[in-house]
Amino acid sequence: MRADLGFPKDFVFGVATSAYQIEGAAFEDGRIPSQWDTFSHTPGKTYRGETGDVACDHYHRYREDVELIAGLGVSSYRFSFAWPRVLTEERKPNQKGLDFYRRLLDELDKHQIRPAATLYHWDLPQWLSDRGGWANRDTVGYFTDYAELLLRTFGDRIPQWITHNEPWCASFLSYGIGAHAPGHQDWREAVMASHHILLSHGEVVKGYRGMGLKGQIGITLNLNVTDPRTDSEADKEAARRGDGFQNRWFLDPLFRGGYPDDMREIFRPYVQDYRFIHPDDEATIATPMDFLGVNYYNRAVVYNHPADTFLQMGHVIPPAETMTAMGWEVHPNSLYRLLKRVNRDYTRLPLYITENGAAYEDTVDAEGRVHDAKRRAFVEAHLEAARQFVEEGGTLKGYYLWSLMDNFEWGFGYSKRFGIVYVDFDTQQRILKDSALWYREVARSHRS
Repeated sequence: MRADLGFPKDFVFGVATSAYQIEGAAFEDGRIPSQWDTFSHTPGKTYRGETGDVACDHYHRYREDVELIAGLGVSSYRFSFAWPRVLTEERKPNQKGLDFYRRLLDELDKHQIRPAATLYHWDLPQWLSDRGGWANRDTVGYFTDYAELLLRTFGDRIPQWITHNEPWCASFLSYGIGAHAPGHQDWREAVMASHHILLSHGEVVKGYRGMGLKGQIGITLNLNVTDPRTDSEADKEAARRGDGFQNRWFLDPLFRGGYPDDMREIFRPYVQDYRFIHPDDEATIATPMDFLGVNYYNRAVVYNHPADTFLQMGHVIPPAETMTAMGWEVHPNSLYRLLKRVNRDYTRLPLYITENGAAYEDTVDAEGRVHDAKRRAFVEAHLEAARQFVEEGGTLKGYYLWSLMDNFEWGFGYSKRFGIVYVDFDTQQRILKDSALWYREVARSHRS
């Protein structure tokens, strides 16, 4: 594939990270504990007990990292603010934390890189987690206060804001499945958390409008395509349940004004009366936003499985040769299908791929190079799917590759490498992988 991929000139090429995965400095300059500090320090919760205490040490190396971003030729950088770094437990602004992000924005501005900022990428302050976290409606108010602080402080400097990253993970994966902090396995909590996260999104969008800021605000969802294993009605119904669980439970309230009835019935045994959804909540969630962020990694192939007591659904394991190191199927055509479906069924708002990438077993060779041909092929194929969507009139406006650099991959610790920049976590040396050299040519060709 040529370096110039044929996207419109205003198309955004960027890279993405999140605070807890890269910043480190977990106990410095007034930062208070987050639920991920607690979770990662709990034996058995992460790979080899690894934590984000140091991660990529970005807090101290941000200038070097911004230079890396600038050298890649991308026009935008998506990062997240760390809630525990900017507000104390007494809910007072932590000036040293705010100053760090001011310095980061100064560096981005110096290199003419447009910031795209995520307000919440899962690092809930531990004191709030102790009070029930997102299962407690009070967290909605605390989040809106936190967002207001950042919007008032940086609203004139950041043109694009994302309220939440992947509410599915922050609720279902965290409170139901239990694989992410706080590690609960309670589906009532999970459904309540999903609602409160979406409600807080709507409240922040309303607040953003009230401030008269001139940028854009939206949300990022992790979406997939769920295919049935066979054409049987039973498998098709399983696929519909899977789609409801992953996609419709979040898309419908944002764009159709309410939760899907079929999923309400599936969740009813766990939540019973839905009294936690107040009369005006769904209208608030559907407050018009400016764009939708889409994180896409893989599709799901499912089948009817009555022995599963939750969704009565099983997952087909893809062939090994089609999988990334995460065990996820490489299926770029499903990115095209997903984007088409979002435009057709939900919205013609601008879309941004806010995360797309792959983990592979990267190694440094004797010459100090990292030859990650599979990652380059993955990104090429997904960009081709995205380009096809744009050529057919789709509303996609940008692509953020996940991730800028190898980092703390949540429960997987440092065992999974998603970066286009290799990080030696012992020395903090950064090495551009072959995929980074290729992506640099793509971004530079596009900007020239």
